[in-house]
Amino acid sequence: MATLQIRIDDSLKKEADTLFSSLGLDTSTAIRIFLNAAIENAGIPFSVQHKPVSDSLQNAIYDSRFRCNLNGPFDNAADAVASMLED
Repeated sequence: MATLQIRIDDSLKKEADTLFSSLGLDTSTAIRIFLNAAIENAGIPFSVQHKPVSDSLQNAIYDSRFRCNLNGPFDNAADAVASMLED
């Protein structure tokens, strides 16, 4: 029998352990299930894709990258919060 070692973030491990435990599994069993399903499907057994991004979020990303349609800079936090609440 082989041993598989991976490094993951502590919080990810804890969340996964909690989830799998709620399903009556340990993390090793869940990983074995994933690997078997990958072999049966000859690939990753679920869709791997980007989540759709709304137009408003896409516009905000564009604006922040190209520094247009931005408010500020502000002298203090109160002015920044007041600007966010104007709409």
